[in-house]
Formats: sequence, structure tokens, C-alpha cells
Amino acid sequence: CAPGLKRAVLELGGKDPMIVFADSDLKKAVRDCVRYSLWNSGQVCCAIERVYVEHAVVEDFKQDVVKLVEKKYGGKKGTRQEIARLVNLAQKEKVADQVELAIRHGAEVLWRESEDATREREESYYPITVLSDCTQSMGIMQEETFGPVICISSFNGSEEEAVRLANDSHYALTAYVYSKDLDKANRVARSLKAGQVGINCYSIVNANAECPW
Repeated sequence: CAPGLKRAVLELGGKDPMIVFADSDLKKAVRDCVRYSLWNSGQVCCAIERVYVEHAVVEDFKQDVVKLVEKKYGGKKGTRQEIARLVNLAQKEKVADQVELAIRHGAEVLWRESEDATREREESYYPITVLSDCTQSMGIMQEETFGPVICISSFNGSEEEAVRLANDSHYALTAYVYSKDLDKANRVARSLKAGQVGINCYSIVNANAECPW
């Protein structure tokens, strides 16, 4: 046995899922999706990196995400909000590789920041990108991205499929469930392999600071 214990702080990776049921407050879900996928350019261990939306509302959700991203980040310089560059060129290349590979395997680009908007930024800046039709076999749905990318997929609306998709990951840091049916949301939350689960909220902002991962 070791003679003593050492205190340690670990920076943990994540591939955190957001589950959006058809009975959720869709406007709030869209706002939280955009805000917490792109917060700090996505360079947050508990950033939303996978978005699973019930099929019945996925088209509305995608349209609203694109509208909000365009409104916040798509205007002219001086009128748009801006995000920071990535930590280095190696990270930019990692994000770019994940995105381009996903596109080659069938993901659709719903929105991407214009070249004019990105040309003036630093070399390690990666343009905000919104993808849909992302599948579980894609690297961008399995490996941590740590960049300004929103990945949207759909599920059939069952609790079982939502849990299966969300738990299909090597990472288990945080997760988010959106539904007005709190009994359903709590059932799903208890089935998720995650240290924290936010119900209709981003848990890091709303949870007690003592809440464990």
C-alpha cells in the first residue's frame, strides 16, 4: 500500500450528448444547444458535442439552430458575435479532419462561417460549423472534438433509443435531457452513463458546485 494519498485534479475529456424530446421547450433547447456547443469555441470538457433530436421535431430544430447561429455569428464584422481561435494549429487540424471525414461519410453541412469572416482571424481559428445526419460510426460522434462544431442527429422518440445512442461512447462526463415530462426526463437521466446530467438545463451552470462528475 502507498504510504499516503496525494491530491490530484484531472482534466477529463468528454463527448457529451444532448437529448431533445418532441415535448421539450424547443426554443430553450435550441438556445442551449448553440450556446453550450460553441462556448469558448467548443473548448470545454463538458461542451455539448452530440445532439440527438426526436425525429418528429428534428427538422424544426435544425432550422431554428441555423437561424440562431446565423443571427449571432453570421453578420458583418462589428455586428456579429465572435468566438476565439483554437488553442493551436494541431487542434484546428484535428477538428478539420473530423468534420471533413464526417462530410465524406454522409453528414450534411447546414451552416458554416464564410471564408470572408474567417480569413481575418488567427491561423488557428476554425469556422463555426453546423452538421446534420451524423451517424454513430463517424469519428466526430465518437472522439472528442473540442471545437466550434454542432453535430445533430435524430432518434425515433423512444427512451430506450435515446439512452442507447447517448451511452454509445467511451466518454462519460456530462449529459443533458430536454423534456417537459419530468418523470420521463428523470428516467432517462438515471439510465445515462454520465457523472452529471442536466434536465432542461446546462448542468455546469446550474448545479451545486459540490456536485461530483
